[in-house]
Amino acid sequence: MGVGANLGDRAHHVRGAIEAVEQLPTTSVTAVSSLYETEPRIVEDQPDFVNACLRIETGLDPRKLLDEMFTIEREMGRDRAASSRDKGARRIDLDLLLYGDRIIDEPELEVPHPGVSERRFVLVPLVEIAPDAWHPGEACSAETLLARCPDLGEVTPLS
Repeated sequence: MGVGANLGDRAHHVRGAIEAVEQLPTTSVTAVSSLYETEPRIVEDQPDFVNACLRIETGLDPRKLLDEMFTIEREMGRDRAASSRDKGARRIDLDLLLYGDRIIDEPELEVPHPGVSERRFVLVPLVEIAPDAWHPGEACSAETLLARCPDLGEVTPLS
């Protein structure tokens, strides 16, 4: 799972989201990456992000997990419906990056998350906690994806 924030106390929001994920039913967080400061890559005229990844074990199916993630975002002040631009500034963003070796293509639910293989700000923290995480669409590990990632944006550990 990817976590990011670029409004307000970014690190606080990321840590709060991680704590909220830990409270989900039948879910445990098994690894959390360091926090990284990253410059915006898709919509560039916005504040820098703090990003992290976490690995979870869950009994929730992918759709229910995504619904719970959206609930966490709403409770933390994100209103996806009111957002004026896709990929714009946000207080919190939770992304379901991978779900085992499953490939899912449903409305509002694409797993692996689209673009994960092209986003250094996702791959650096993912490789930190799960270098062997398998991307079923690319048929390779997260470590391999990072090695060939075209994104050269800075991903700096937060001090």
